[in-house]
Amino acid sequence: MGFKKMSAEEAAGLINNNDIIGFSGFTAAGCPKAITCELGKRAEAAHEAGQPFKVGIYTGASTGDSIDGVLARAHAIAFRSPYQSNKDLRAELNSHGAHYFDLHLSELPQYLRYGFLPKANIAILEASDITDDGKVYLTSGVGIAPTVARLADKIFIELNAYHPKHLKGIHDIYEPADPPYRKEIPVYSPSNRIGTPYIQVDPAKIVGIVETNLPNEVGGFTPSDEVTNKIGQNVADFLSSEMKAGRIPASFLPVQSGVGNVANAVLGAMGANPDIPSFEVYTEVIQDSVIDLMKSGNVKFASGCSLTLSTEALEEVYGNLDFFKEKLLLRPQEISNSPEIARRLGLISINTALEADIFGNINSTHVVGTKMMNGIGGSGDFCRNAFLSIFTTPATAKNGKISSIVPMVSHVDHSEHSVKILITEHGVADLRGLSPVQRAERIIENCVDPEYKPLLKEYLQLGQKGHTPQNMSAALAFHDVFNKTGDMRKIDWNMYK
Repeated sequence: MGFKKMSAEEAAGLINNNDIIGFSGFTAAGCPKAITCELGKRAEAAHEAGQPFKVGIYTGASTGDSIDGVLARAHAIAFRSPYQSNKDLRAELNSHGAHYFDLHLSELPQYLRYGFLPKANIAILEASDITDDGKVYLTSGVGIAPTVARLADKIFIELNAYHPKHLKGIHDIYEPADPPYRKEIPVYSPSNRIGTPYIQVDPAKIVGIVETNLPNEVGGFTPSDEVTNKIGQNVADFLSSEMKAGRIPASFLPVQSGVGNVANAVLGAMGANPDIPSFEVYTEVIQDSVIDLMKSGNVKFASGCSLTLSTEALEEVYGNLDFFKEKLLLRPQEISNSPEIARRLGLISINTALEADIFGNINSTHVVGTKMMNGIGGSGDFCRNAFLSIFTTPATAKNGKISSIVPMVSHVDHSEHSVKILITEHGVADLRGLSPVQRAERIIENCVDPEYKPLLKEYLQLGQKGHTPQNMSAALAFHDVFNKTGDMRKIDWNMYK
């Protein structure tokens, strides 16, 4: 290998205040881990000396603590996009210590190419192997790596021996042409390969290689419980009924599923349902449940952007690559999350809502309307373009003090026009073909927690006359009373009569 080898500290020393960095990876899978830890130390030293030191950051999605956590605690982030899930970074964003622009994940690579956003002049990529002519073989996640590698002036490679070189062949790297030259993206089934197994970069841009041997920083998901298992069962039963009604083909359709314990429970319930045949997955994040379903034969193939797996599951995949490489494909996020492909393949899209309202609008991002949780992620890429768009949520949070279904969402990420099905542990609200009043009645009857049903029925009666019977003075009263008392159940509608 003819590239210069250097330490993570040396590499960090070549990054300057106001630089903008683009990273490989998607979630904590495939993200670099060494250079940013040293960059955090450098920022802290600069701040102690009274000198400014902040960088802009683009990633595929969330990252591990070695990027978002380290740099947030060092107050070294000027801006961040498009998605995050780190508690320290979340605090930094909500206190305006760093700027954050939430973005549909499929849009970031093309926005960078279009020049809509400041250029990432540095790319840091995690690789399992690299050739002298600049072929970079990624690890367990892709994200925006192809685009930032092409646009950046300088590239650093973290060559991570934890990920086997035998991974070669699991990636499908493809960048669409920009308008007015773009053609259709030729993915017609989840298993179609359309690109190369590597990123081709200009070798002259590779500043140095940092050798590491570090596992992914994927945290464990909360185990399934009675509520999430019931949500999963409701989803599986609903899809089974759709098949019996002839609205889903007998061969089934590819599935897109969000990330987290609810998503794992949903996929597990689908695999256990005898009426649902073996199916394919076309999604962004491939989780443990997909690997389990592959082993049992319930999932035939999975295309995604990352292997966001527990350490145990990832090591099982790496130990049996000959089996799994025939069933897995990792793509850049503008392909894994492409609205064009979602519409063509007819995806069944299943995502988790932070909050829903009785008319079918979804809040995926903001707690009580103001505090950013994580971001919109890929849910918008999929839900509006899916064959069938499903949102799931537990009906309550904080031991019943919060109703996840409210009169009006405190922040809108997905409007009533994109949401077809809402499912909680209490039941299913099929919203297709319903007017606003009909949607409200069905959601309250089928999905709302029993403690909140009478409160929401009473609110609906308070609604002002019109197509959508909202009461503008009371629409956010659930949130207002929660901010004042810590319990939405303490609402008194008499104040609004």
